Amino acid sequence: MSLQRVASLETFVNVPTEGRRSRRGSVSSVAASERARKLTFNPLPESWDPVFDDQDDGHLGQTRGAFEVPQWKRILQVVVTVVLCLFAAGIVFGYAALKPVLKKEGAYQDICGGSDTCVEIHLNLMFTVAAVATNVAALPVGAILDHYGPRVCGIIGALLLTFGALSMSFAKSLPFDAFLLGYLFLALGGPFTYISSFQLSNAFPRHSGLILALLTGAFDASSALFLVYRIIYGKTGGSFGHHQFFLAYLVVPVVILIFQLTLLPKQSYKTVGEMIEEIEAPAFDDPITASNIANVDDQVDEQTALLREEQREHHESIVHDIEELLGSSRVDKDKQAQHEEAKNERSGVWGVMHNHTAWDQICSPWFVLICLFTVVQMTRINYFVATIRPQYQAIFGDTEKAIQINNFFDLALPLGGIISIPFIGIILDHTSTVAVLSTLVAVATTIGILGVLPYMWAAYANIILFVLYRPFYYTAVSDYSAKVFGFRTFGTVYGTIICLSGLFNFSQSGLDFLFHQTFHGDPVPVNLLLLALGLVIGICLVGFVGVKARFLNKKREAAGYVNSHGEY
Repeated sequence: MSLQRVASLETFVNVPTEGRRSRRGSVSSVAASERARKLTFNPLPESWDPVFDDQDDGHLGQTRGAFEVPQWKRILQVVVTVVLCLFAAGIVFGYAALKPVLKKEGAYQDICGGSDTCVEIHLNLMFTVAAVATNVAALPVGAILDHYGPRVCGIIGALLLTFGALSMSFAKSLPFDAFLLGYLFLALGGPFTYISSFQLSNAFPRHSGLILALLTGAFDASSALFLVYRIIYGKTGGSFGHHQFFLAYLVVPVVILIFQLTLLPKQSYKTVGEMIEEIEAPAFDDPITASNIANVDDQVDEQTALLREEQREHHESIVHDIEELLGSSRVDKDKQAQHEEAKNERSGVWGVMHNHTAWDQICSPWFVLICLFTVVQMTRINYFVATIRPQYQAIFGDTEKAIQINNFFDLALPLGGIISIPFIGIILDHTSTVAVLSTLVAVATTIGILGVLPYMWAAYANIILFVLYRPFYYTAVSDYSAKVFGFRTFGTVYGTIICLSGLFNFSQSGLDFLFHQTFHGDPVPVNLLLLALGLVIGICLVGFVGVKARFLNKKREAAGYVNSHGEY
Protein backbone atom coordinates (compact mmCIF):
# COMPACT_ATOMS: atom_id res chain seq x y z
CA MET A 1 0.00 0.00 0.00
CA SER A 2 1.36 3.40 -0.86
CA LEU A 3 -1.36 5.91 -1.32
CA GLN A 4 -0.53 9.31 0.03
CA ARG A 5 -0.53 9.65 3.77
CA VAL A 6 -0.16 13.22 4.97
CA ALA A 7 -0.54 14.77 8.38
CA SER A 8 -1.89 18.03 7.05
CA LEU A 9 -3.02 19.63 3.83
CA GLU A 10 -1.80 23.04 4.90
CA THR A 11 1.43 24.55 6.09
CA PHE A 12 2.22 27.84 7.80
CA VAL A 13 5.90 27.66 6.99
CA ASN A 14 7.97 30.23 5.21
CA VAL A 15 8.19 29.65 1.47
CA PRO A 16 11.25 31.61 0.35
CA THR A 17 11.66 33.46 -2.89
CA GLU A 18 14.79 34.18 -4.86
CA GLY A 19 17.19 36.59 -3.27
CA ARG A 20 15.35 36.75 0.06
CA ARG A 21 16.37 35.43 3.46
CA SER A 22 14.24 35.49 6.61
CA ARG A 23 15.89 35.81 9.99
CA ARG A 24 15.08 33.51 12.84
CA GLY A 25 13.45 34.68 15.99
CA SER A 26 10.66 36.72 14.46
CA VAL A 27 7.38 34.92 14.73
CA SER A 28 5.56 37.67 12.95
CA SER A 29 7.83 37.34 9.96
CA VAL A 30 6.87 33.72 9.67
CA ALA A 31 3.19 34.42 10.07
CA ALA A 32 3.29 37.14 7.51
CA SER A 33 5.42 35.27 5.06
CA GLU A 34 4.23 33.66 1.89
CA ARG A 35 2.46 30.35 2.37
CA ALA A 36 2.21 27.17 0.41
CA ARG A 37 -1.51 27.66 0.22
CA LYS A 38 -2.58 24.31 -1.07
CA LEU A 39 -1.14 20.82 -1.28
CA THR A 40 -1.92 19.50 -4.73
CA PHE A 41 -1.74 15.89 -5.87
CA ASN A 42 -1.68 16.94 -9.52
CA PRO A 43 1.49 15.29 -10.91
CA LEU A 44 1.94 17.85 -13.69
CA PRO A 45 3.95 21.01 -12.99
CA GLU A 46 1.87 24.16 -13.23
CA SER A 47 3.82 25.32 -16.29
CA TRP A 48 2.66 22.19 -18.15
CA ASP A 49 -0.84 22.16 -16.73
CA PRO A 50 -1.97 25.74 -16.01
CA VAL A 51 -4.57 26.21 -13.31
CA PHE A 52 -7.91 27.81 -14.11
CA ASP A 53 -8.77 31.41 -13.41
CA ASP A 54 -9.73 31.97 -9.77
CA GLN A 55 -12.65 34.09 -10.92
CA ASP A 56 -14.18 31.18 -12.79
CA ASP A 57 -16.67 30.23 -10.08
CA GLY A 58 -18.40 27.70 -12.29
CA HIS A 59 -15.31 25.54 -12.71
CA LEU A 60 -15.68 22.15 -11.00
CA GLY A 61 -12.11 22.41 -9.70
CA GLN A 62 -12.88 25.71 -7.95
CA THR A 63 -12.83 25.52 -4.15
CA ARG A 64 -15.54 26.50 -1.68
CA GLY A 65 -15.32 27.89 1.83
CA ALA A 66 -16.47 25.50 4.56
CA PHE A 67 -18.32 28.38 6.26
CA GLU A 68 -20.73 28.40 3.31
CA VAL A 69 -21.98 24.90 4.22
CA PRO A 70 -24.06 24.14 7.37
CA GLN A 71 -22.12 22.44 10.15
CA TRP A 72 -24.50 19.46 10.35
CA LYS A 73 -23.97 18.78 6.66
CA ARG A 74 -20.18 18.91 6.94
CA ILE A 75 -20.25 16.51 9.91
CA LEU A 76 -22.44 14.12 7.92
CA GLN A 77 -20.12 14.40 4.92
CA VAL A 78 -17.11 13.40 7.03
CA VAL A 79 -18.92 10.48 8.70
CA VAL A 80 -20.28 9.13 5.41
CA THR A 81 -16.91 9.46 3.66
CA VAL A 82 -15.07 7.59 6.43
CA VAL A 83 -17.60 4.75 6.16
CA LEU A 84 -17.32 4.65 2.36
CA CYS A 85 -13.50 4.53 2.57
CA LEU A 86 -13.86 1.66 5.03
CA PHE A 87 -15.58 -0.39 2.33
CA ALA A 88 -13.78 0.81 -0.79
CA ALA A 89 -10.45 2.60 -0.28
CA GLY A 90 -7.90 -0.20 0.02
CA ILE A 91 -9.77 -3.49 -0.08
CA VAL A 92 -7.32 -5.07 -2.57
CA PHE A 93 -4.63 -5.10 0.14
CA GLY A 94 -6.65 -7.74 1.96
CA TYR A 95 -5.42 -10.12 -0.72
CA ALA A 96 -3.79 -12.51 1.78
CA ALA A 97 -7.25 -13.26 3.21
CA LEU A 98 -8.99 -13.55 -0.18
CA LYS A 99 -6.36 -15.75 -1.81
CA PRO A 100 -7.24 -19.02 0.03
CA VAL A 101 -10.92 -18.52 -0.85
CA LEU A 102 -10.17 -18.03 -4.54
CA LYS A 103 -8.01 -21.15 -4.51
CA LYS A 104 -10.84 -23.19 -3.00
CA GLU A 105 -13.23 -21.68 -5.53
CA GLY A 106 -11.06 -23.05 -8.33
CA ALA A 107 -9.60 -19.80 -9.66
CA TYR A 108 -7.29 -20.42 -12.67
CA GLN A 109 -7.78 -24.20 -12.47
CA ASP A 110 -8.92 -24.25 -16.10
CA ILE A 111 -5.57 -22.72 -17.11
CA CYS A 112 -3.27 -24.49 -14.66
CA GLY A 113 -4.77 -27.96 -14.78
CA GLY A 114 -4.37 -28.63 -11.06
CA SER A 115 -0.85 -27.19 -10.65
CA ASP A 116 -0.78 -25.29 -7.33
CA THR A 117 2.39 -23.39 -8.29
CA CYS A 118 0.73 -22.21 -11.50
CA VAL A 119 -2.36 -21.02 -9.59
CA GLU A 120 -0.11 -19.31 -7.01
CA ILE A 121 1.79 -17.39 -9.69
CA HIS A 122 -1.41 -16.30 -11.50
CA LEU A 123 -3.07 -15.08 -8.30
CA ASN A 124 0.08 -13.26 -7.21
CA LEU A 125 0.23 -11.58 -10.63
CA MET A 126 -3.37 -10.47 -10.11
CA PHE A 127 -2.36 -8.78 -6.86
CA THR A 128 0.84 -7.34 -8.36
CA VAL A 129 -1.07 -5.65 -11.18
CA ALA A 130 -3.56 -4.28 -8.65
CA ALA A 131 -0.79 -2.93 -6.40
CA VAL A 132 0.93 -1.26 -9.36
CA ALA A 133 -2.36 0.24 -10.56
CA THR A 134 -3.10 1.65 -7.10
CA ASN A 135 0.18 3.55 -7.09
CA VAL A 136 0.08 4.73 -10.70
CA ALA A 137 -3.58 5.76 -10.37
CA ALA A 138 -2.57 8.45 -7.89
CA LEU A 139 -1.24 10.47 -10.86
CA PRO A 140 -4.46 10.81 -12.92
CA VAL A 141 -6.55 11.07 -9.74
CA GLY A 142 -4.57 14.14 -8.67
CA ALA A 143 -5.07 15.88 -12.02
CA ILE A 144 -8.78 15.01 -12.19
CA LEU A 145 -9.33 16.13 -8.59
CA ASP A 146 -7.66 19.51 -9.18
CA HIS A 147 -9.58 20.15 -12.40
CA TYR A 148 -12.99 18.55 -11.88
CA GLY A 149 -13.43 18.29 -8.14
CA PRO A 150 -14.14 15.44 -5.69
CA ARG A 151 -17.60 14.56 -7.04
CA VAL A 152 -16.32 13.57 -10.48
CA CYS A 153 -13.56 11.53 -8.81
CA GLY A 154 -16.09 9.78 -6.59
CA ILE A 155 -18.37 8.91 -9.49
CA ILE A 156 -15.45 7.49 -11.49
CA GLY A 157 -14.45 5.46 -8.45
CA ALA A 158 -17.97 4.05 -8.09
CA LEU A 159 -18.04 3.00 -11.75
CA LEU A 160 -14.63 1.30 -11.49
CA LEU A 161 -15.71 -0.58 -8.36
CA THR A 162 -18.88 -1.69 -10.18
CA PHE A 163 -16.93 -3.06 -13.16
CA GLY A 164 -14.47 -4.73 -10.80
CA ALA A 165 -17.14 -6.45 -8.70
CA LEU A 166 -19.00 -7.71 -11.78
CA SER A 167 -15.80 -9.04 -13.36
CA MET A 168 -14.78 -10.86 -10.17
CA SER A 169 -18.26 -12.28 -9.72
CA PHE A 170 -18.57 -13.72 -13.24
CA ALA A 171 -14.84 -14.41 -13.76
CA LYS A 172 -15.25 -18.14 -14.38
CA SER A 173 -17.77 -17.69 -17.18
CA LEU A 174 -16.01 -14.86 -19.02
CA PRO A 175 -13.70 -15.63 -22.00
CA PHE A 176 -10.78 -13.54 -20.67
CA ASP A 177 -8.79 -13.25 -17.42
CA ALA A 178 -11.60 -11.56 -15.50
CA PHE A 179 -9.97 -12.17 -12.11
CA LEU A 180 -7.00 -10.02 -13.08
CA LEU A 181 -9.15 -7.37 -14.78
CA GLY A 182 -11.73 -7.31 -11.98
CA TYR A 183 -9.11 -6.95 -9.24
CA LEU A 184 -7.47 -4.22 -11.31
CA PHE A 185 -10.75 -2.26 -11.43
CA LEU A 186 -11.23 -2.70 -7.68
CA ALA A 187 -7.71 -1.36 -7.16
CA LEU A 188 -8.34 1.66 -9.40
CA GLY A 189 -11.61 2.49 -7.66
CA GLY A 190 -9.83 2.83 -4.31
CA PRO A 191 -7.67 5.91 -5.04
CA PHE A 192 -10.58 7.75 -6.69
CA THR A 193 -12.58 7.25 -3.49
CA TYR A 194 -9.76 7.81 -0.99
CA ILE A 195 -7.61 10.63 -2.40
CA SER A 196 -10.63 12.75 -3.30
CA SER A 197 -11.72 12.59 0.35
CA PHE A 198 -8.61 14.36 1.70
CA GLN A 199 -10.14 17.76 1.03
CA LEU A 200 -12.77 17.08 3.72
CA SER A 201 -10.09 17.79 6.34
CA ASN A 202 -10.66 21.44 5.42
CA ALA A 203 -14.35 21.16 6.38
CA PHE A 204 -13.21 21.58 10.00
CA PRO A 205 -9.75 23.19 9.95
CA ARG A 206 -9.36 22.97 13.73
CA HIS A 207 -9.81 19.19 13.52
CA SER A 208 -8.11 18.52 10.17
CA GLY A 209 -5.56 16.16 11.74
CA LEU A 210 -8.31 14.05 13.32
CA ILE A 211 -10.24 13.85 10.04
CA LEU A 212 -7.14 12.78 8.09
CA ALA A 213 -6.38 10.20 10.79
CA LEU A 214 -9.92 8.81 10.49
CA LEU A 215 -9.61 8.58 6.69
CA THR A 216 -6.21 6.91 6.94
CA GLY A 217 -7.55 4.51 9.54
CA ALA A 218 -10.49 3.68 7.28
CA PHE A 219 -8.08 2.98 4.42
CA ASP A 220 -6.05 0.59 6.59
CA ALA A 221 -9.14 -1.09 8.04
CA SER A 222 -10.66 -1.60 4.57
CA SER A 223 -8.22 -4.45 3.97
CA ALA A 224 -10.17 -6.39 6.63
CA LEU A 225 -13.19 -6.68 4.31
CA PHE A 226 -11.83 -9.83 2.69
CA LEU A 227 -10.93 -11.20 6.12
CA VAL A 228 -14.57 -10.86 7.17
CA TYR A 229 -15.62 -12.51 3.92
CA ARG A 230 -13.20 -15.40 4.43
CA ILE A 231 -14.69 -16.02 7.89
CA ILE A 232 -18.23 -15.95 6.44
CA TYR A 233 -17.10 -18.29 3.67
CA GLY A 234 -15.80 -20.75 6.24
CA LYS A 235 -18.90 -20.50 8.43
CA THR A 236 -21.21 -21.20 5.48
CA GLY A 237 -19.18 -24.17 4.35
CA GLY A 238 -18.26 -22.47 1.07
CA SER A 239 -21.86 -21.88 -0.01
CA PHE A 240 -21.36 -18.09 0.00
CA GLY A 241 -18.81 -18.14 -2.81
CA HIS A 242 -16.97 -15.33 -4.55
CA HIS A 243 -19.82 -15.02 -7.09
CA GLN A 244 -22.37 -14.21 -4.38
CA PHE A 245 -19.96 -12.02 -2.39
CA PHE A 246 -19.00 -9.71 -5.25
CA LEU A 247 -22.62 -9.41 -6.36
CA ALA A 248 -23.47 -8.31 -2.82
CA TYR A 249 -20.51 -5.91 -2.90
CA LEU A 250 -22.25 -3.97 -5.71
CA VAL A 251 -24.20 -2.25 -2.93
CA VAL A 252 -21.04 -0.27 -2.09
CA PRO A 253 -20.55 1.55 -5.43
CA VAL A 254 -24.31 2.18 -5.64
CA VAL A 255 -24.27 3.84 -2.20
CA ILE A 256 -21.15 5.84 -3.17
CA LEU A 257 -22.90 7.08 -6.32
CA ILE A 258 -26.03 8.09 -4.40
CA PHE A 259 -24.09 10.06 -1.79
CA GLN A 260 -21.86 11.69 -4.42
CA LEU A 261 -24.94 13.01 -6.25
CA THR A 262 -26.73 14.16 -3.10
CA LEU A 263 -24.73 14.80 0.08
CA LEU A 264 -21.02 14.95 -0.70
CA PRO A 265 -19.44 18.20 -1.99
CA LYS A 266 -19.12 18.88 -5.70
CA GLN A 267 -16.15 21.17 -5.12
CA SER A 268 -13.22 20.85 -2.71
CA TYR A 269 -13.21 22.91 0.47
CA LYS A 270 -10.80 25.82 0.70
CA THR A 271 -7.63 25.28 2.68
CA VAL A 272 -6.72 27.50 5.64
CA GLY A 273 -4.25 29.37 3.44
CA GLU A 274 -6.89 30.11 0.81
CA MET A 275 -9.27 31.42 3.47
CA ILE A 276 -6.55 33.60 4.98
CA GLU A 277 -5.98 35.02 1.51
CA GLU A 278 -9.67 35.88 1.43
CA ILE A 279 -9.38 37.65 4.79
CA GLU A 280 -6.34 39.62 3.65
CA ALA A 281 -7.93 40.56 0.31
CA PRO A 282 -9.19 44.16 -0.04
CA ALA A 283 -12.89 44.76 0.53
CA PHE A 284 -13.24 46.17 -2.99
CA ASP A 285 -12.81 44.21 -6.20
CA ASP A 286 -11.27 47.18 -8.02
CA PRO A 287 -7.72 47.72 -6.72
CA ILE A 288 -7.69 51.31 -7.93
CA THR A 289 -10.90 52.05 -6.08
CA ALA A 290 -9.60 50.32 -2.98
CA SER A 291 -6.32 52.23 -2.91
CA ASN A 292 -7.79 55.64 -3.62
CA ILE A 293 -10.97 55.31 -1.58
CA ALA A 294 -9.82 57.89 0.97
CA ASN A 295 -9.21 60.49 -1.73
CA VAL A 296 -12.47 60.13 -3.61
CA ASP A 297 -15.02 59.51 -0.85
CA ASP A 298 -16.31 63.08 -1.17
CA GLN A 299 -16.73 62.75 -4.95
CA VAL A 300 -18.91 59.63 -5.19
CA ASP A 301 -22.65 59.65 -5.61
CA GLU A 302 -25.09 58.02 -3.22
CA GLN A 303 -25.51 54.84 -5.29
CA THR A 304 -21.76 54.21 -5.42
CA ALA A 305 -21.46 54.84 -1.70
CA LEU A 306 -24.22 52.32 -0.99
CA LEU A 307 -22.57 49.77 -3.25
CA ARG A 308 -19.25 50.22 -1.45
CA GLU A 309 -20.95 49.89 1.90
CA GLU A 310 -22.56 46.61 0.79
CA GLN A 311 -19.18 45.33 -0.41
CA ARG A 312 -17.57 46.28 2.89
CA GLU A 313 -20.30 44.62 4.93
CA HIS A 314 -20.12 41.48 2.76
CA HIS A 315 -16.34 41.32 3.20
CA GLU A 316 -16.63 41.80 6.96
CA SER A 317 -19.26 39.06 7.10
CA ILE A 318 -16.97 36.63 5.25
CA VAL A 319 -14.03 37.53 7.52
CA HIS A 320 -16.21 36.91 10.60
CA ASP A 321 -17.37 33.52 9.28
CA ILE A 322 -13.81 32.45 8.46
CA GLU A 323 -12.45 33.52 11.85
CA GLU A 324 -15.28 31.68 13.56
CA LEU A 325 -14.49 28.56 11.51
CA LEU A 326 -10.76 28.73 12.23
CA GLY A 327 -11.39 29.62 15.86
CA SER A 328 -7.90 30.99 16.32
CA SER A 329 -6.81 34.32 17.72
CA ARG A 330 -3.65 36.15 16.73
CA VAL A 331 -1.90 34.60 19.74
CA ASP A 332 -2.95 31.13 18.61
CA LYS A 333 -1.72 31.82 15.09
CA ASP A 334 1.63 33.04 16.42
CA LYS A 335 1.93 29.89 18.53
CA GLN A 336 1.12 27.73 15.52
CA ALA A 337 3.68 29.57 13.41
CA GLN A 338 6.22 29.18 16.21
CA HIS A 339 5.46 25.46 16.42
CA GLU A 340 5.86 25.03 12.66
CA GLU A 341 9.17 26.90 12.65
CA ALA A 342 10.51 24.75 15.49
CA LYS A 343 9.39 21.56 13.74
CA ASN A 344 11.08 22.60 10.50
CA GLU A 345 14.34 23.45 12.25
CA ARG A 346 14.21 20.10 14.08
CA SER A 347 13.98 18.30 10.74
CA GLY A 348 17.48 19.49 9.83
CA VAL A 349 16.84 19.44 6.06
CA TRP A 350 13.63 21.42 5.68
CA GLY A 351 13.61 23.68 2.64
CA VAL A 352 16.84 22.33 1.16
CA MET A 353 15.31 21.93 -2.34
CA HIS A 354 12.23 24.15 -2.12
CA ASN A 355 13.38 26.76 -4.62
CA HIS A 356 14.51 24.31 -7.27
CA THR A 357 12.46 23.24 -10.26
CA ALA A 358 10.75 19.86 -10.24
CA TRP A 359 13.24 18.59 -12.82
CA ASP A 360 16.25 19.70 -10.72
CA GLN A 361 14.69 18.03 -7.69
CA ILE A 362 14.12 14.76 -9.55
CA CYS A 363 17.73 14.75 -10.83
CA SER A 364 19.18 15.34 -7.35
CA PRO A 365 20.54 12.65 -4.95
CA TRP A 366 17.77 13.68 -2.53
CA PHE A 367 15.24 12.21 -4.96
CA VAL A 368 17.25 9.33 -6.45
CA LEU A 369 18.11 7.76 -3.09
CA ILE A 370 14.64 8.00 -1.54
CA CYS A 371 13.12 6.71 -4.79
CA LEU A 372 15.44 3.67 -4.88
CA PHE A 373 14.75 2.97 -1.21
CA THR A 374 11.00 3.23 -1.82
CA VAL A 375 11.21 0.89 -4.83
CA VAL A 376 12.90 -1.83 -2.76
CA GLN A 377 10.72 -1.42 0.35
CA MET A 378 7.45 -1.26 -1.57
CA THR A 379 8.40 -4.40 -3.48
CA ARG A 380 9.30 -6.16 -0.23
CA ILE A 381 6.04 -5.10 1.42
CA ASN A 382 3.73 -6.16 -1.41
CA TYR A 383 5.70 -9.35 -2.06
CA PHE A 384 5.32 -10.36 1.58
CA VAL A 385 1.58 -9.64 1.51
CA ALA A 386 1.22 -11.80 -1.61
CA THR A 387 3.31 -14.78 -0.46
CA ILE A 388 3.09 -14.94 3.32
CA ARG A 389 1.44 -18.38 3.51
CA PRO A 390 3.68 -20.25 1.01
CA GLN A 391 6.74 -18.58 2.54
CA TYR A 392 6.00 -19.81 6.05
CA GLN A 393 4.81 -23.15 4.76
CA ALA A 394 8.26 -23.62 3.24
CA ILE A 395 10.12 -22.23 6.28
CA PHE A 396 8.26 -24.37 8.84
CA GLY A 397 7.45 -27.30 6.58
CA ASP A 398 4.03 -27.29 8.26
CA THR A 399 0.81 -26.17 6.57
CA GLU A 400 -1.09 -25.71 9.86
CA LYS A 401 1.55 -23.37 11.25
CA ALA A 402 1.54 -21.40 8.00
CA ILE A 403 -2.26 -21.04 8.16
CA GLN A 404 -2.01 -19.94 11.79
CA ILE A 405 0.53 -17.25 10.89
CA ASN A 406 -1.56 -16.19 7.85
CA ASN A 407 -4.69 -15.80 10.00
CA PHE A 408 -2.79 -13.70 12.53
CA PHE A 409 -1.46 -11.53 9.71
CA ASP A 410 -4.93 -11.00 8.22
CA LEU A 411 -6.13 -9.59 11.54
CA ALA A 412 -2.97 -7.65 12.39
CA LEU A 413 -2.68 -5.90 9.00
CA PRO A 414 -5.65 -3.51 9.40
CA LEU A 415 -5.17 -3.16 13.17
CA GLY A 416 -1.51 -2.20 12.77
CA GLY A 417 -2.36 0.74 10.57
CA ILE A 418 -5.05 1.99 12.94
CA ILE A 419 -2.97 1.58 16.10
CA SER A 420 0.10 3.29 14.65
CA ILE A 421 -1.70 6.44 13.42
CA PRO A 422 -1.42 8.53 16.63
CA PHE A 423 2.25 7.71 17.12
CA ILE A 424 3.41 8.35 13.56
CA GLY A 425 2.65 12.08 13.69
CA ILE A 426 4.36 12.45 17.07
CA ILE A 427 7.52 10.73 15.82
CA LEU A 428 7.69 12.73 12.58
CA ASP A 429 7.06 16.07 14.34
CA HIS A 430 9.56 15.55 17.16
CA THR A 431 12.52 13.86 15.49
CA SER A 432 14.96 14.83 12.78
CA THR A 433 14.68 13.50 9.25
CA VAL A 434 17.97 11.62 9.70
CA ALA A 435 16.61 9.88 12.80
CA VAL A 436 13.41 8.92 10.96
CA LEU A 437 15.34 7.47 8.01
CA SER A 438 17.71 5.61 10.33
CA THR A 439 14.71 4.08 12.11
CA LEU A 440 13.22 3.01 8.77
CA VAL A 441 16.43 1.27 7.72
CA ALA A 442 16.95 -0.39 11.12
CA VAL A 443 13.39 -1.71 11.36
CA ALA A 444 13.39 -2.89 7.73
CA THR A 445 16.62 -4.81 8.39
CA THR A 446 15.16 -6.36 11.54
CA ILE A 447 12.04 -7.43 9.65
CA GLY A 448 14.22 -9.00 6.95
CA ILE A 449 16.21 -11.01 9.52
CA LEU A 450 13.11 -12.17 11.43
CA GLY A 451 11.49 -13.20 8.14
CA VAL A 452 14.03 -15.96 7.47
CA LEU A 453 14.22 -17.46 10.99
CA PRO A 454 12.39 -20.82 11.41
CA TYR A 455 10.79 -20.00 14.76
CA MET A 456 7.18 -19.17 15.60
CA TRP A 457 8.17 -16.30 17.90
CA ALA A 458 10.21 -14.79 15.06
CA ALA A 459 7.24 -15.11 12.69
CA TYR A 460 4.89 -13.33 15.10
CA ALA A 461 7.48 -10.65 15.88
CA ASN A 462 8.06 -10.20 12.15
CA ILE A 463 4.35 -9.65 11.47
CA ILE A 464 3.89 -7.24 14.39
CA LEU A 465 6.86 -5.14 13.24
CA PHE A 466 5.70 -5.36 9.62
CA VAL A 467 2.14 -4.11 10.22
CA LEU A 468 3.45 -1.20 12.33
CA TYR A 469 6.31 -0.40 9.95
CA ARG A 470 4.21 -0.28 6.77
CA PRO A 471 2.10 2.83 7.58
CA PHE A 472 5.08 4.52 9.26
CA TYR A 473 7.20 3.95 6.16
CA TYR A 474 4.69 5.39 3.67
CA THR A 475 3.95 8.39 5.89
CA ALA A 476 7.67 9.03 6.38
CA VAL A 477 8.27 9.09 2.61
CA SER A 478 5.53 11.67 2.05
CA ASP A 479 6.82 13.67 5.03
CA TYR A 480 10.37 13.57 3.60
CA SER A 481 9.07 14.75 0.21
CA ALA A 482 7.16 17.68 1.73
CA LYS A 483 10.08 18.80 3.92
CA VAL A 484 12.86 18.40 1.35
CA PHE A 485 11.08 19.30 -1.92
CA GLY A 486 8.19 21.46 -0.68
CA PHE A 487 4.46 21.54 -1.36
CA ARG A 488 4.81 23.54 -4.56
CA THR A 489 6.11 20.47 -6.43
CA PHE A 490 4.73 17.82 -4.06
CA GLY A 491 2.35 16.30 -6.59
CA THR A 492 5.04 16.00 -9.24
CA VAL A 493 7.89 14.71 -7.08
CA TYR A 494 5.99 12.44 -4.69
CA GLY A 495 3.79 11.22 -7.52
CA THR A 496 6.91 10.27 -9.50
CA ILE A 497 8.34 8.35 -6.53
CA ILE A 498 5.14 6.38 -6.04
CA CYS A 499 4.60 5.81 -9.77
CA LEU A 500 8.13 4.48 -10.36
CA SER A 501 7.96 2.35 -7.23
CA GLY A 502 4.62 0.95 -8.36
CA LEU A 503 5.91 0.09 -11.81
CA PHE A 504 8.91 -1.71 -10.31
CA ASN A 505 6.43 -3.86 -8.37
CA PHE A 506 6.09 -5.85 -11.59
CA SER A 507 9.39 -7.40 -10.51
CA GLN A 508 7.30 -9.46 -8.07
CA SER A 509 6.57 -11.83 -10.94
CA GLY A 510 10.30 -12.39 -11.31
CA LEU A 511 10.67 -12.89 -7.56
CA ASP A 512 7.83 -15.41 -7.69
CA PHE A 513 9.69 -17.32 -10.40
CA LEU A 514 12.89 -17.30 -8.33
CA PHE A 515 10.98 -18.47 -5.25
CA HIS A 516 9.01 -21.30 -6.88
CA GLN A 517 11.28 -22.39 -9.72
CA THR A 518 14.90 -21.32 -9.31
CA PHE A 519 15.12 -21.93 -5.55
CA HIS A 520 12.55 -24.76 -5.56
CA GLY A 521 10.13 -23.20 -3.09
CA ASP A 522 12.77 -21.80 -0.70
CA PRO A 523 11.89 -18.15 0.17
CA VAL A 524 15.10 -17.42 2.12
CA PRO A 525 17.38 -16.50 -0.86
CA VAL A 526 14.83 -14.02 -2.25
CA ASN A 527 14.27 -12.46 1.18
CA LEU A 528 18.02 -12.13 1.76
CA LEU A 529 18.42 -10.49 -1.66
CA LEU A 530 15.74 -7.89 -0.85
CA LEU A 531 17.22 -7.41 2.63
CA ALA A 532 20.70 -6.74 1.22
CA LEU A 533 19.43 -4.30 -1.41
CA GLY A 534 17.37 -2.37 1.13
CA LEU A 535 20.22 -2.21 3.61
CA VAL A 536 22.81 -0.97 1.10
CA ILE A 537 20.52 1.70 -0.36
CA GLY A 538 19.29 2.65 3.12
CA ILE A 539 22.83 3.18 4.42
CA CYS A 540 23.61 5.39 1.40
CA LEU A 541 20.42 7.40 1.95
CA VAL A 542 21.00 7.92 5.68
CA GLY A 543 24.66 8.73 5.10
CA PHE A 544 23.92 11.33 2.42
CA VAL A 545 21.12 13.04 4.36
CA GLY A 546 23.17 12.97 7.57
CA VAL A 547 26.18 14.63 5.93
CA LYS A 548 24.01 17.28 4.25
CA ALA A 549 22.08 17.95 7.46
CA ARG A 550 25.31 18.57 9.42
CA PHE A 551 26.63 20.80 6.64
CA LEU A 552 23.40 22.81 6.54
CA ASN A 553 23.33 23.15 10.33
CA LYS A 554 26.90 24.44 10.45
CA LYS A 555 26.21 26.85 7.60
CA ARG A 556 23.14 28.21 9.31
CA GLU A 557 24.86 28.57 12.67
CA ALA A 558 27.80 30.32 11.07
CA ALA A 559 25.58 32.72 9.14
CA GLY A 560 23.23 33.29 12.06
CA TYR A 561 20.05 32.92 10.04
CA VAL A 562 17.86 30.27 8.49
CA ASN A 563 19.10 29.33 5.05
CA SER A 564 15.69 29.70 3.48
CA HIS A 565 17.13 30.07 0.00
CA GLY A 566 17.50 26.31 -0.21
CA GLU A 567 21.22 26.20 -1.11
CA TYR A 568 23.39 23.37 0.10
